[in-house]
Amino acid sequence: MKIIYSAQAVGLTPHIVSVEVDLFKGFHTFSIVGLPDKAVEESKDRVSSAIKSAGFKSPKNSGQQKVVVSLAPADLKKEGPIFDLAIALAYLLAKKDVEFNPEKKLFLGELSLGGELRPIKGALLLAQYAKDRGFEEVFLPEENAREASFIKGITLYGAKNLTEVISHLNTKTPGERQKKKTDVDGETLKAAVPRDFSLVAEKSHEDAIDFSDIKGQEGAKRGLEIAAAGGHNIAFFGPPGTGKTLLARSFAGILPPLSLEEALEVTGIYGVVGKTGGALVTAPPFRAPHHTSSYVSVVGGGTFPKPGEITLSHRGVLFLDEFPEFDRRVIESLREPLEEGVISIARAKGSEIFPAQFILIAAFNPCPCGFYGDKTKECVCTPSQLVKYHQKISGPIVDRIDMWIPVVRIEHEKLSPDKKRAKNILKESDIVRKRIKNAREIQKERFKNAKALLNAHIGVKEIDSLLPLSDSVRALLIESAKKLDLSARSYHRVIKLSRTIADLDNSDNIQEQHLLEALQYRPKQFVY
Repeated sequence: MKIIYSAQAVGLTPHIVSVEVDLFKGFHTFSIVGLPDKAVEESKDRVSSAIKSAGFKSPKNSGQQKVVVSLAPADLKKEGPIFDLAIALAYLLAKKDVEFNPEKKLFLGELSLGGELRPIKGALLLAQYAKDRGFEEVFLPEENAREASFIKGITLYGAKNLTEVISHLNTKTPGERQKKKTDVDGETLKAAVPRDFSLVAEKSHEDAIDFSDIKGQEGAKRGLEIAAAGGHNIAFFGPPGTGKTLLARSFAGILPPLSLEEALEVTGIYGVVGKTGGALVTAPPFRAPHHTSSYVSVVGGGTFPKPGEITLSHRGVLFLDEFPEFDRRVIESLREPLEEGVISIARAKGSEIFPAQFILIAAFNPCPCGFYGDKTKECVCTPSQLVKYHQKISGPIVDRIDMWIPVVRIEHEKLSPDKKRAKNILKESDIVRKRIKNAREIQKERFKNAKALLNAHIGVKEIDSLLPLSDSVRALLIESAKKLDLSARSYHRVIKLSRTIADLDNSDNIQEQHLLEALQYRPKQFVY
């Protein structure tokens, strides 16, 4: 009995699944064992029809024959139709209708009743795992081969249907097997050509909102540049209609593209939830869930834990507009990912730790009506409404956000188009993005022997060695920390923010002006 190998992802963790088929005489049954879910159980009908469409005798028309399909390990819950191709080939091998060596080959794919291979979720993640486990070939739907073709060191075969896979693998000669009307002798699948990441890495920013489209708000733009350069979290607050959402949306236009390793990691996450569209994700993700989104959709979870918006923002941006309007549990759940870069999901039937290293952009009005402290319109909120609104954002969350920037009203005259700026071919966001890429290159060189990628990711133990301060700057920091009553976390975050500002200034050391700019972004009396 030969073993066919397939795989599935549980959460974001891949698992190899062994598929075995046993045939013996008896009253006809077709059973699948190994904790299959409903979709796996239904594969009996899909596989039977697909085998028939490929020109072989269907398992359901084999008379007095019992068919037992075993999916191992038996204690792992099997979900989805991803095992269809492996089950079909395992049956044909057991029936001796085909002959081939399945060693070091992985088979992934859902079969239609006509034998066509349909796209699956998590192809890139599973192909990468197969390579790491020593597999040499992966057979998968043609649509998924393009997505996984950036992985080097393993051969990928994208097939349209079951017949193509059989024709490629079957080593039986025409004289040894009954000729099938669908057989194409000598036809083999073509391996997917490995793609050059550098040719697709530079994502076009033509559709992104350019900084020049935002009139005024120079302080907010400066804050976004710093946040992008060092991976810092930022919050905008101010009256409605002042451009907070527009500023956040423009952030996508100044972020550099992902590296190959980051792109494969992000695409793996998106592939598991079926959001890649068959392409590699090369731009940092920008997720903006609505404030009415449920706790599970944002944080992740379910009976068997799945990634939520927080994980889908990994290596990118999580934009929470109307921040205090989110469920209190959602806001408090940000504590772990903002501090550790991961989020732990524990449920009765399993637990997972998902990556969640993102830049948080929060935007909100100063009060429920939006005009608290406004010079032109009077606030109509009651004191109790103000207190309740402010209490939605707890102190620990405030402490984890590096920059709090007011977005104020701008004069109507500034809203008129700038004819001089319109003539400038080079967009403002392009200029800013170049400065950000330069600052990130400086950090990459600084952290080449550390786990951190950006200044914001530095751990407490590494701050003194990687981000040193001169005696005068440290004295100024200590004095300022006492006056502002900074917590230990805020103290360290100010150092990281100062280092990013210095990097943008191409300064080898953190100067006093860098520290003073970082300090001005700290919230004063709970940001209002």
